Amino acid sequence: MKKPQLFLLHFAGGNCYSFQFMKPLLHDFEVIALELPGRGRRMDEPLLNDFDAAAKDLYRQIIGDITDAPFLIYGHSMGASLALRVTNLLEDAGKRPVAVIVSGNAGPGLERSRMRYLLDRPEFIKELELLGGLPPEIIENEELFGFFEPVLRADFEIAERNNLVSEPPIQSPLYAVMGSMEENVERIDNWMAYTRGRFASEVLEGDHFFIQRHPHRIAGIISSFYHRMYAMPQS
Repeated sequence: MKKPQLFLLHFAGGNCYSFQFMKPLLHDFEVIALELPGRGRRMDEPLLNDFDAAAKDLYRQIIGDITDAPFLIYGHSMGASLALRVTNLLEDAGKRPVAVIVSGNAGPGLERSRMRYLLDRPEFIKELELLGGLPPEIIENEELFGFFEPVLRADFEIAERNNLVSEPPIQSPLYAVMGSMEENVERIDNWMAYTRGRFASEVLEGDHFFIQRHPHRIAGIISSFYHRMYAMPQS
């Protein structure tokens, strides 16, 4: 029997290697880590800075990779927002994920109106330090940071200019996870409005990149939620 496919959608500034810390714990799945252009294995492609274009890019990757095995989607932060749109595109094409797991994001409509991608470099760096996740050796190395900065700015623009407030709910069940110190963590159940399927949520200790502190729990959520939803009859 084929393993279920797990598609991973990275956070701002991430790439196909961003979830390496968790992949050894996901041995029940065929793990497929996606990435947007302009980084990792797609370094030679131009960056995207438009949410719709990014979602369509990920959708095309998934459509090209799915087999007859069941599949699910996991996205963190920017990847969580993209997961919602991508799932709608997949469902419109008759390809419904068994489950969708989102983390580091309280869902559409709750983000403060801000355009961090337009900040000057010192202010942009302050924002990155507040979020965490970017090693100090990158921030403190001017040449190295200069390499990552365009990718980060493009991804922040994707994340901050999304048009998801009026996004229709998906049919797939959804599990939302956030860190206890994240902005809007108390409103995590906002995600409930964006699924017609089963919904569950959980808060784990930590900041925006709490997933790096809880790889076993995140992997456990992905696995257990998938198996629970796969066992249920789908309408």
